[in-house]
Amino acid sequence: MKKKILISLTSIACVLVIANAVCAGQTDSSVKVANPTAAAVSPADAGAPQIATATASSTVPSSGSTPQLQTRDLRYRVTASDSFDLTFPLSPEYNQAAVTVQPDGFVTLFSVGDVKVQGLTVPELTDAVRNAYGKILHDPIVSIVLKDFNKPFFIADGQVGHPGKYDLREDTTLSQAIAIAGGFTDDAKHSQVILVHRVGSQYVSSQIFDVKKMEAKGDLREDPYVHPGDQILVPKSFSSKAKGWVPSYGMGAYVPLK
Repeated sequence: MKKKILISLTSIACVLVIANAVCAGQTDSSVKVANPTAAAVSPADAGAPQIATATASSTVPSSGSTPQLQTRDLRYRVTASDSFDLTFPLSPEYNQAAVTVQPDGFVTLFSVGDVKVQGLTVPELTDAVRNAYGKILHDPIVSIVLKDFNKPFFIADGQVGHPGKYDLREDTTLSQAIAIAGGFTDDAKHSQVILVHRVGSQYVSSQIFDVKKMEAKGDLREDPYVHPGDQILVPKSFSSKAKGWVPSYGMGAYVPLK
């Protein structure tokens, strides 16, 4: 009897061991099927870095759209009615004095004809003349000196002491330019000064500045620089506009009745 019970218990134990082994094998196979590349790819390399890199690159602006700082030290560009002296140290027979830029932007040069020079800086003008004479001279040496040119200027208009056109000889701020033009008149609206800057041949930009506030605070860090060709407009204040509508009373003559 005891022997039969022992055999039965042994059989049950064997069955349980086989069943556990079968379950474990099924679990391993399911894991391998669900993630076949788990052994080949480490967690640090599995997708997250690639997604992060793509996101970062998509948020970086392209070089074409990145704002660029503009320098204030712009080179002068030749315009109509300017004139310059042209000198060839090794070929003086081609020297020309007071070469004048025509209204269409061309100049006429000895032996090479017309050359378009309007809008060029002096170094660019030198290269253009050198290239033109390179057709008849071998590696010509050219020296160009501007003789007469349009000097930088600004215009002050409106309620300033002396409206007009003024030379812009050095770095000048808006408040300094107003002082050069004679300062504000009594009718000026100090808080609405308009600075007009020409962007291109057909476009202008304008900004309004509260010069009264800047001067009252004694903080001129926001005082803008005036660029060549800028126009300053100082409007009338409201009180000055209303003067013509305010009745004035004076002491009349007293004539006694007879």
